[in-house]
Amino acid sequence: MNYEGKKVLVTGMARSGIAAAQLLRSAGAQVTVNDSKTAEELGEGLSVLQGLELEWQLGCPAEPLLPGKDVLVISPGISVNAGFVQKAREMGLYVIGELELAWQLSQGALVAVTGTNGKTTTVSLLGEVFKNAGRVTHVVGNIGYPYSLAAMVSQPEDVIVCEVSSFQMETADTFHPHVALLTNITEDHLNRHGTMEVYTEMKMRLFRRQTADDWAVFNADDPGLKGLSRQVRSRVIQFSRKKEVREGAFVREGEIVFRLDGRERTVCHVEEVRIPGPHNLENALGAVCCAAVMEVPLPVIRHTLRTFRGVEHRIESVRVLDGVEYFNDSKGTNVDSTLKAVETMTRPTVLILGGYDKKVSFDPLSREIQARRDMIRETVLIGETAPQIEESLRRAGYDHILRAGSLKEAVMTCRQIAEEGWNVLLSPACASFDMFKDYEERGRIFKMIVNEL
Repeated sequence: MNYEGKKVLVTGMARSGIAAAQLLRSAGAQVTVNDSKTAEELGEGLSVLQGLELEWQLGCPAEPLLPGKDVLVISPGISVNAGFVQKAREMGLYVIGELELAWQLSQGALVAVTGTNGKTTTVSLLGEVFKNAGRVTHVVGNIGYPYSLAAMVSQPEDVIVCEVSSFQMETADTFHPHVALLTNITEDHLNRHGTMEVYTEMKMRLFRRQTADDWAVFNADDPGLKGLSRQVRSRVIQFSRKKEVREGAFVREGEIVFRLDGRERTVCHVEEVRIPGPHNLENALGAVCCAAVMEVPLPVIRHTLRTFRGVEHRIESVRVLDGVEYFNDSKGTNVDSTLKAVETMTRPTVLILGGYDKKVSFDPLSREIQARRDMIRETVLIGETAPQIEESLRRAGYDHILRAGSLKEAVMTCRQIAEEGWNVLLSPACASFDMFKDYEERGRIFKMIVNEL
């Protein structure tokens, strides 16, 4: 779409909204920026917009600003069911999100990754693969670097690796990745989407614009994806750590194998993959599929798997103190993510749980904790969901439960409990918004507290 001269309202002045405003101005649009918060509340992030010709409408609602506008760009945090968004559509405005806007105005080959868990690690790993292959690579999207910033500088020969959330897919219409990967689907964000059917539909929108010339990559081990690959028009390949797939990446006798068009190639031994845990092996297999169909040389893929260290806030070792290792898994913002972190622990562990309520059941996690009570010796509960988690744990028969009023109190409690040879794991199974700005802030504060012990 040509935005030259279009009157565009951008609402939601977090990172993606700020980047969208920059991109739109570079495209010649007349931009109004809006947020219910004031400039003082929004802070220094707005400084990059100073000097641009913008209309500022901060500290006020969006709906009165709609008349006369051609386009409304909303942030991922704003639901398409919000009253002013519905009103905009009734008035005939073109309503999109920052992801869709950036796609329309960017250049380069797009590889997109979505799923409940594993997105950030897979996207980061793929970014390293393409960089190691000598490609100019932009790692963007839900990972924290807005796609719009890359769109302003991307060139046709570049690679864009994009982490995509279900929130972003609500407003994606023409979004069209050449390679699209779905890692898994488990219960999450039901406070936003309402049902698993709607949540799954949002994930599957990733493939909606693909054609037979594109690639769709699915996790063959995930029960939540069963049958979904039959809905896409693109060429499907799969990955599995448990069985051989007809085409894609799998494990045979301890080695990662990639098979396509009847040709098999050995990538590396499973033990050479540097990032730990069975879930990260799945992430690595998915990345192998994407890189291979993008014709990255096998030695480059092998080297990257051997050297990639993982991402911040995802089962990140912070410190060993008095024989106790502290792990930051603040990115464990849902039940399935924390389940995977629990499975990774190989020593007695004190687990910190709790946070913002996303209206999901904690029972699968509680049952796993009870089944592994020899490994998960104690739990320390914090935040808004502490009562629900405690009730769920007790229902599963697990009673090694303590409460803490803050993250710092939780860490101090863990230090008193944990013995030499144990782990302390922050993996909340919840979002952070009851106590922190985001999971990154929660993780940074956890690391600061641990490093000050």
